[in-house]
Amino acid sequence: MDDGLRLPEVDGGLLDALTPQVEATARREAEDAKAKAPTPLLIALFAWACLVVGLYWAWTLEAFAPLGVVLVFFLLVVPFERLFPRHPQPLRRPRVMHDVSHALLAPVSGVLAGAAVIVVAVVSLAWIPGLLLRPIVAMIPDGTRLVVGVLLFDLTVYWTHRFYHEVPFLWRFHQVHHSTEHLDWVSGFRTHPLDGALLAPAFVFLITAGFSPEFGGILAVLQALLGLFLHANVRVRLRPLHPLIITPEFHHWHHSSHEEARWSNYSTFFPVWDLLFRTYHMPKDARPSRYGIDTPMPVHVVQQWALPFRGLGSPWYPLRHPFKALRRLFTGVRSLLSDMRWSMTRKRDQTPFGRPIVPDPSHLRGAVQNEGP
Repeated sequence: MDDGLRLPEVDGGLLDALTPQVEATARREAEDAKAKAPTPLLIALFAWACLVVGLYWAWTLEAFAPLGVVLVFFLLVVPFERLFPRHPQPLRRPRVMHDVSHALLAPVSGVLAGAAVIVVAVVSLAWIPGLLLRPIVAMIPDGTRLVVGVLLFDLTVYWTHRFYHEVPFLWRFHQVHHSTEHLDWVSGFRTHPLDGALLAPAFVFLITAGFSPEFGGILAVLQALLGLFLHANVRVRLRPLHPLIITPEFHHWHHSSHEEARWSNYSTFFPVWDLLFRTYHMPKDARPSRYGIDTPMPVHVVQQWALPFRGLGSPWYPLRHPFKALRRLFTGVRSLLSDMRWSMTRKRDQTPFGRPIVPDPSHLRGAVQNEGP
């Protein structure tokens, strides 16, 4: 029965379960060949130019603080990973240095994300409900207001995070973060620069609702630091606390490639939002055993940053065809809003990207990416 909701048409490895093996193999080989194709020269040049400019900016401002962050996380988290490992995993596991590169290039990522944060904060329209709630927030006592501010921030990040997973255009960028097949002390650093805009709607929402920029900034920093810890390869059960606070166990299921765990556990601080909106997944007698995405991902940082822009057309198109570009922009925004509405109203047994919930076929178990270490 057609419920009137549009399912985004995006291919995925899970669809192999519904197609003959020969056809499925051919499709995956075609996807791999497309993903491994050389990055368009213009995109590659632009990415490398941003990299060089960002490194120069970071050097002149002595902004290589990420090196200190990497060392601190290494010294604080790795001993716990050695003593209480979730999975037996060598310290120098496959592609660990690529994730370290993401961490060291954080200043460059910040440069690229700066403009995107402003744009996303404005076009997200999160400032509209913020302005509407401002008179109510002003009447709340100071102590209670802090609690309300944390809950509002967490609620906004929940929905933004959910959109980044369930809206195909936004998933283009967020998939970089989820492409790692090994969760540990450094895997949380693997992100796309535009992924930083994920917190922009929550930040502008708090500010327009009457909370101070300092308060919003503190919450954003806490969320970033907590997010890094949640990726650690640490065995922390804390089962009675699972419905109350975020734990590594909770977030590891979020990164899992198990079909039953896809599109779940979006909360940042408190799982209450996943419980409320029926995206909570914490089985009692099971733990995730594999992670990653089911589509190929380039290995190197710049290639990963450039990947989401493939297929979006020439950057010179708006200059050559301004009216057609505006029409495309309008169509794209309307499609984006439609996908967001679908995400907000989908039923529990509906999944994004047109994927039905079916058992994970045995020949796909553990095969998340086809590239070698």
